[in-house]
Amino acid sequence: MPIRAVLWDIDDTIFDYSGADRIGMRKHLEAEGLPGGYASHEQALDAWKSITDVHWARFAAGETDFQGQRRGRVRSFLGRGLSDEEADSWFGRHAAHYEAAWSLFPDTVPVLDRLAGDFRHAVLSNSSIHSQDRKLRELGVRDRFEAVVCAVELGVSKPAAGAFHAACQALALDPHEVAYVGDEPDIDAAGAVAAGLTGIWLDRGGRGGRPELVRITALDQLPGLLAGDTRFGAPDTFG
Repeated sequence: MPIRAVLWDIDDTIFDYSGADRIGMRKHLEAEGLPGGYASHEQALDAWKSITDVHWARFAAGETDFQGQRRGRVRSFLGRGLSDEEADSWFGRHAAHYEAAWSLFPDTVPVLDRLAGDFRHAVLSNSSIHSQDRKLRELGVRDRFEAVVCAVELGVSKPAAGAFHAACQALALDPHEVAYVGDEPDIDAAGAVAAGLTGIWLDRGGRGGRPELVRITALDQLPGLLAGDTRFGAPDTFG
């Protein structure tokens, strides 16, 4: 049976999360001042990214909740104890700058347009429905997706098969009828394959490797890949 729907990751797949986060944090630090222990804004921005990765992994593993990972990021970054209210306030001020920098990748809308007549579309994210539904609406693309399925409400995160299967159920399709596109080789592409979907790794940075995965380096390669039937395409299709 052919692929009938494309299931999408959001952050760093269709939405430039890393760019917005970095721009927003830079503006936040310019307003708040550089925390002690950082020699430069660049060092602080790199630390924020590393800390974010650590706390998102804790959230995905069920070690903390969504709000807890936010508070943990703030406390780790500032290197001091804060009350929940203080951590929430600091993160909220950062979030205002981050949201002002929101943007889709330039290839997102053109590819959604090209695929619209041939495939159904939905989202599976390891974030919350409140955050991601609002983000998609602000970016003007919420109506492109039949469903937005998020880990916070599901209680299970990618790469667990249950997360992918819940999104397939929202589309009333079997996993083998769905392709999943995401920027993480393990959480997204390999997780999708293990759950019975067609997993496609969007390797925007050109990291390469992982020859067992189907890989693209830009979304404009996706329509041709799907037209060639991704279920049986050669891994690492685009080099």
